[in-house]
Order: sequence, then structure tokens, then C-alpha cells
Amino acid sequence: MTAVPGNAKGVIALLPDACTSCMLCVRECPTWCIEIDAHSEQVTEPGARRPKSVSVLDDFRIDYGLCMYCGICVDVCPFDALEWRPEFDYSATGRAGLVQSTDQLAAWSAESNANSTMSPTTSKPSRS
Repeated sequence: MTAVPGNAKGVIALLPDACTSCMLCVRECPTWCIEIDAHSEQVTEPGARRPKSVSVLDDFRIDYGLCMYCGICVDVCPFDALEWRPEFDYSATGRAGLVQSTDQLAAWSAESNANSTMSPTTSKPSRS
């Protein structure tokens, strides 16, 4: 069995700390396979006149039964919170098992970063 190339587009992984819940990926997805749950919090910065409203990610889900792996979500994310990772074996026994939430999406990113020579900066084309 041959090894999967490090730059293979296997699965879309999430970096939850980078996600600002801007919903660009949700709006641009042609199959509507992405769902985001978020809430707003008031953050007070020193010296500011009033608190700033910030969206906080509660849950991020991708339904891989609907996803056509086009990568539009990865391309439109302005915060690089989504990235291609070379994982490919994520089968399920039922349709509900194809819906992956924040924990699994983040675990793929963490596992791949630990086991791969591909850096997050090379998993996405340059915007220059």
C-alpha cells in the first residue's frame, strides 16, 4: 500500500481558536454542508468607551455526506481556521456518522500537525 501524499485533499480540519464565527464558509458553501452555532459576548478593552461585541464559536459541524470537497470554505476563510489535511479514512456505519463536529474536526488538525511534515501554511495556496 502506498502512502498518501502530504498535500492530499483528504479532509477539512478546523482550528477552533482561529474561527471567529464570521459565517463566510457557511454562506459560500454550494451544498450547505456547514453549520455553525455561536453566541455574542461583550468584551471590554482598557481605554475603550464601550464594550465590543465578539462572536464566540459554540459548535462547528460539517456533513461529509453532503460535502463535495470543493474547498471553497477553505479558500474564503479570512482567518485560516479551515485547512486541508491528508486524513482519508473516516468512514461511518450510518448517515449520522458523517456529520463531524468541532471536537473531531479539531482533532484531525492536531493529529495531522503532529504526524505530518506539511505545515498549515502550505496546506492553503498563497494569496499573493
